[in-house]
Amino acid sequence: MRLLGLLALFALAAAVLPAAAAAKRSVPRGWLGVIADGPLTSGGAMDGEWGLMASSGAESVRTAFYWPSAQRNGSAPPDLAHLDAVVLQAARRGLPVLPIVTGTPGWAASRGHDETSPPRDNKLYTGFLRTLVARYGPQGSLWAEHPEVARRPIRDWQIWNEPNLTRYWTPPRGQGFARSYVKLLKAADRALKSADRGSRTILAGLPNESWTSLRRIYRRGGRGSFDAVALHPYTGKPRNVVRLTELARKEMRRNKDGRKPIWITELSWPAAKGKTRNTTGFETTDRGQARRLGDGLRRLAKARKRLRIQRVFWYTWLSREDSPNSFDYSGLRRLRGGNIVSVPALAAFRKAARRLQGCAKASGDATRCR
Repeated sequence: MRLLGLLALFALAAAVLPAAAAAKRSVPRGWLGVIADGPLTSGGAMDGEWGLMASSGAESVRTAFYWPSAQRNGSAPPDLAHLDAVVLQAARRGLPVLPIVTGTPGWAASRGHDETSPPRDNKLYTGFLRTLVARYGPQGSLWAEHPEVARRPIRDWQIWNEPNLTRYWTPPRGQGFARSYVKLLKAADRALKSADRGSRTILAGLPNESWTSLRRIYRRGGRGSFDAVALHPYTGKPRNVVRLTELARKEMRRNKDGRKPIWITELSWPAAKGKTRNTTGFETTDRGQARRLGDGLRRLAKARKRLRIQRVFWYTWLSREDSPNSFDYSGLRRLRGGNIVSVPALAAFRKAARRLQGCAKASGDATRCR
């Protein structure tokens, strides 16, 4: 009798195991993602990389929709073939896309042919935005042309990248970045809501002293023109990632914007220690990168509800080594000597994803467990 009772208990435990595993998910679907750039979006189809990305626990993708590349000539409509390929690759794996709509073609620039300057007329930028919504939004022509692919309409749009750095935004002389950026942001938000009422405008990712840059945006009247704040909390210590998020949240509350979510649209520790000269101050080794990735994601997940952290994107999925740029050692996968290799941070990412999502992912599908 005693043996039969034990066997019954084991059978009951086995029956509830799948439910228990499913119940372990501690973050919303899509919370953890990666950046798709570099060789992944410029080196051909790379079907295998997209499949591996999805099965490794990435549940969303952030990628650049670079206006100068899509519309080199103002007299011709944008050529979206390259962006189509990226969006379709993601959709086939169940991955929602966050586009960074950034850059100004020379013909539209306010300063010569400077692609980092604001457009001379924000209507030119919003025209490009409307074209993107018409192609990739809920009624997008891409989905009608590809009925074989499950629709993954883009509803979230990030307006520019790191405009508080002159490398990415060159404001008019004598002005800080905030005045001209907020003008573009307001125009973009109006255009997006007009084209798709359910769209969300995501603030450009702010690095460095991000809370002070956010303060400048608020002072220039940016409140009400975005649906989420975005941060790039680059720092040497994982605990400071949360501290930087807290400082931004404090600024949001001060401006009566405390209910809006925060998106970490770039998080990374480049494994470039001793490999590059143009250092950032937070380079580490491959082992250090894996350790910090796991620690950083654990801390962000723990603070998720308290700080309303809605998305986290690791920079990046695939990068090319042998460069003076430290960020080229950020990839979870890397091009090294003509071959693509996995680095320890990929195993750390998979482990964190499995813990946060409650399961290991099916091959090539971000929406299904094994």
